[in-house]
Amino acid sequence: MGDTGSASSAVRLHELSVDSLPAKTRTVLEGIDRLLVYSIPMRVRFRNIEVREGLLLHGGYGWGECAPFWDYDPRESSTWLASALEAAREAPPRPRREKVPLNVIIPVISAEDARRRVFDNPGCATAKVKVADARSDLERDCQRVEAVAEALVELHGSSAQVRVDANGAWDRETALTWIARLNRAAQAAGGLEYVEQPCMAVEDLAWLRRKQDVPLAADESIRRAEDPLKVARLEAADVAVIKVEPLGGARAVLQLAEELPMPLVISSALETSFGLDYAARVACALDQEPRACGLGTASLLNGDTAVSPVRVVDGNMIPTDLSVNESLITPTAPDSQLCESWVNRLNAMASHR
Repeated sequence: MGDTGSASSAVRLHELSVDSLPAKTRTVLEGIDRLLVYSIPMRVRFRNIEVREGLLLHGGYGWGECAPFWDYDPRESSTWLASALEAAREAPPRPRREKVPLNVIIPVISAEDARRRVFDNPGCATAKVKVADARSDLERDCQRVEAVAEALVELHGSSAQVRVDANGAWDRETALTWIARLNRAAQAAGGLEYVEQPCMAVEDLAWLRRKQDVPLAADESIRRAEDPLKVARLEAADVAVIKVEPLGGARAVLQLAEELPMPLVISSALETSFGLDYAARVACALDQEPRACGLGTASLLNGDTAVSPVRVVDGNMIPTDLSVNESLITPTAPDSQLCESWVNRLNAMASHR
């Protein structure tokens, strides 16, 4: 994480009064005895975000995290609130394993920095590379993928895996061209493990899957869909990327896992350690052996809300009990704009529960 002092000073953490909330919101939050709002700068711009914000809710089973991105409306954001409430008020699902493997996250950085990031995470045999960002182009994306593939092979040999994520940036014809180029760039690792969300529309994913041989993964087509099972019906993906908070919590994810006829990859929604640990518990509870999970995103934040960060050993995340860093909580003169915006958002989310 770098210098602990500077990282801690970058975090803004304020306590909100549950009793001061409207009656409807208090009813939804029944069993929640503490409420915090946080703001943490990103170490590197990721998903067009430079500062990560969210809420922490405390109940009988610990802390739950609710951090919907600002492009989510109140109705869609309410599933994130449901996940936080479940984490805080209910026992976690029964684990089937003690740990889950992680992929290393490669944001839009230079090829040299991408290679260094792989070697900084030597326990991870899989890398997820962000591509199709407005700050990059196909040539630089290919250079980054090639550098990552070669570095992973140096460390892990035939176990090396490279996956890329386009966040739905391409139309179907563009996707054909880019996937072919990126797959060649990853040849040191045997080509791409899969391409995550190359196109936004499920119909385009289904078309693309039939036009080329690189496996496809669906993220937004499940996470933001009115019908998350449409991907399966149209045979539009080979892998489902699952994010626990946006889908409403552990019970909703485990139910979806039973209905989706494809392997799952549990991934991060850029949470702090509390949300990441909860997602890891869900991954540990899956019937299927999880592929490398996309939960290693704590290093993208310039600080954390927990005293000690989520536990990672040799490229594996191990769920553990976490405590909020009380020393970071500002008791007086809170950032009123930050607090007010999240109180308003909480009330709007609660109106949909």
